[in-house]
Amino acid sequence: MARPLEGLSAVVTGAGRGLGRAEALELARLGAAVVVNDHGQPGRDGSGAASAGPAEEVVAEIRATGGRAVAHTGDVADFAQARGLIELAVGEFGGLDILVNNAGILRDRMVFSMAEEEWDSVVRVHLKGHFNTIRFASAYWRQRAKAAGAAVYGRIVNTSSEAFLAGSAGQPNYAAAKGGIVGLTTSTALALAKYGVTANAICPRARTRMTEDVFAGLPRPEQGLDPLAPEHVAPLVGYLASPAAARINGQLLVVHGGMVAVVERPRVQAQFDSKQDTFGYEELDALLTPYFEGRPAGETFAATEVLGLKRA
Repeated sequence: MARPLEGLSAVVTGAGRGLGRAEALELARLGAAVVVNDHGQPGRDGSGAASAGPAEEVVAEIRATGGRAVAHTGDVADFAQARGLIELAVGEFGGLDILVNNAGILRDRMVFSMAEEEWDSVVRVHLKGHFNTIRFASAYWRQRAKAAGAAVYGRIVNTSSEAFLAGSAGQPNYAAAKGGIVGLTTSTALALAKYGVTANAICPRARTRMTEDVFAGLPRPEQGLDPLAPEHVAPLVGYLASPAAARINGQLLVVHGGMVAVVERPRVQAQFDSKQDTFGYEELDALLTPYFEGRPAGETFAATEVLGLKRA
């Protein structure tokens, strides 16, 4: 079996269950040593005795197949704990090569009903959590590159969502955070390219504990792999983390059910120039009103067509 990540080390956040677990297992299968991050404490069994938490369980799975792994149960949305996560990878495995940001939560509500805490908690975990780990991983790679006087090996895979692309009406907090992650990714990609580091974002569609309500109406197949299984997403993460993906940087990819789609960057559809020094209301009315009257009703910046993507 090819092991393109042999000798490399990785951090995967939110890796105790669902997508993160599948991604951590795939990176380990491809040869990487993995820090499995999942926020929380060890659980309790039926007798009340302490039992391994989700992160420890994934670590045990990796070690059972001969891989190297260690658990981290800190909160990536906490600046200091995110620093500790990156330091753990460097201290345990002698360096860090791959960062996969996956940790997240949902607090779904329509925008007119959303509580402040529901907004803040989702933005904190998703967007700030991504920033925190990138902040310390990027500083580590920059320092190594400057010390070596040459580019180093670094891969960042961030997790956005189709909710950002299509505009999910009941998830204003989640859609905003996931849109912010794309902006963070493209900025990071440009900032770190000269150091040999790439940063890309994926929009996965998968049935996990976090999304069980979202996909509750889609039955699981009686035979074969569920099209919404996280195992459809993990191979792309493994590939983006590999040397083969060196030329892929600042990209956004949708992945699910045996399909990967590369999303094109926004393009300017129309431009209007004032005949004066600057626009006034009347001139804008004369130009923009007929333009938008000629466009299909309900068409916005949201790319709802991505929701119809499926394997051909």
